[in-house]
Amino acid sequence: MSIRLPHRAFVFGGAARVLLLAGVLSLPLAACNAPSADLNRSLDSVRQPVVQRTSFVFDVSTLPGGGLAVSEQRRLSAWLEALDLGYGDRVSVDDPVDSEQTRASVGQVAGRFGILLADVAPVTEGAIAPGTARVVVSRTEASVPGCPDWSNKIDNRTNNATAPNYGCAVNSNMAAMVANKEDLVHGAKGSSTTLVQSNTKAIQAYRTQAPTGAGGLKEISSKSTGGGGN
Repeated sequence: MSIRLPHRAFVFGGAARVLLLAGVLSLPLAACNAPSADLNRSLDSVRQPVVQRTSFVFDVSTLPGGGLAVSEQRRLSAWLEALDLGYGDRVSVDDPVDSEQTRASVGQVAGRFGILLADVAPVTEGAIAPGTARVVVSRTEASVPGCPDWSNKIDNRTNNATAPNYGCAVNSNMAAMVANKEDLVHGAKGSSTTLVQSNTKAIQAYRTQAPTGAGGLKEISSKSTGGGGN
């Protein structure tokens, strides 16, 4: 008995170490399968477009009576062309003396690019020197941060959640396709009055139009009116 007891104790200790090692190895697997707190268990897309606005400023010299000289208009036109001014950009004028001639001159240059002047200019850094006016171009960009996200390749059906990349394709395409990025923030404002008038005009024309069968069917003879034959 004095020989077998240590042997049995050694066997029991080895089995205990094997069970302990198996338990330690199972802990990381259990942690991988455990549901995370940041899982998206709804059908709402977590990846949403983010809109950022950037302002570009350009100071132009004004005439004593207001307005821009031809040379200043050319400088302004070259600057707008270098910015690749297009739809979605906003052009505004920050003039300390609020000259209508200066605003008209800037509006004429911006009109060559198909852009109308905004009513209010955003606040910019730096003081405007006397005898100058500041032209501000506001440009908005939209992107979806963190997309694409293929960090978690484990099947999320076991956690009843959507994948981290869910919504990246649709929202990234939307952010790239929308011409005016500010529409993603507050939507596009349309003229509902014009649409109502157009719809009413079409309905009124449909109601006042006489039916095609109101005059009855025309009588047409089946006999030929031409000559010839026996």
